[in-house]
Amino acid sequence: MKKLFAFIAVIGMLNFGASFNAVAQDETAETTEATVDTQDETTEEVAVQETEVEEVAPVMEEEVESTSFHAIVKKQFIQGGAMFMSFVLLTLILGLALCIERIIYLNMSTTNTKKLIASLEEALNNGGVDAAKEVCRNTRGPVASIFYQGLDRIEEGVDVVEKSVIAYGSVQMGLLEKGLSWISLMIGLAPMLGFMGTVIGMIGAFDSIQSMGTISPAAVAGGIKVALITTVSGLIVAMILQVFYNYCTAKIDSIVNNMEDASISLLDILVKYNLKK
Repeated sequence: MKKLFAFIAVIGMLNFGASFNAVAQDETAETTEATVDTQDETTEEVAVQETEVEEVAPVMEEEVESTSFHAIVKKQFIQGGAMFMSFVLLTLILGLALCIERIIYLNMSTTNTKKLIASLEEALNNGGVDAAKEVCRNTRGPVASIFYQGLDRIEEGVDVVEKSVIAYGSVQMGLLEKGLSWISLMIGLAPMLGFMGTVIGMIGAFDSIQSMGTISPAAVAGGIKVALITTVSGLIVAMILQVFYNYCTAKIDSIVNNMEDASISLLDILVKYNLKK
């Protein structure tokens, strides 16, 4: 009997192990299928997101392009009215052209006065007046021109040289300031053109109100906005040109101060040269 019970127990244990293994295999298969399904769903979600990104990207690019600086300026120019905005743009172009010409001229007129005075004194002591004139000829700028005029009248005395330097210095100062009055005109003209466009735009807005018979806030606001664009444009042009104008005036003041200091040094050199003779 004991052997029979032992044999039955062994068979029962084997059946239980087989059942347990079958259940475990079923659970593993279900887990694998769930994992595969999850991976498929994740892949589908990623594909959908990529498709959405691809669809949104061109829209964003179009929005960036539409809000670029060039597009905004073009839009405001058209809204402000081609007539008065064209005049404001013309003042900007002419003003910038005059400013660039003056800046180039003033930079070319700038001279290292200390180096010029040293070279002039050395040439005057070693080679005489003709050598000093040659140094002035080979140096550009108003300071060298003033020196040449002074050396050209050295035989007439220091007093005549001083008067010649002062007179020719005024001529050179006029050449330095040439064109600044036109830049100043453009600075004043640009905002006035803008204000005129604004006033005419306001007149058009009130005419539309009169024709409608009733006050429409939307129509009035739109007309006022368009009218004020010309004023803003004129003020911007005036501010840009004002910056260049102030730079030119500061550069002219610096050159004139160098001219005055160099003229005093020239007279001192000529006095010493006459004493040596």
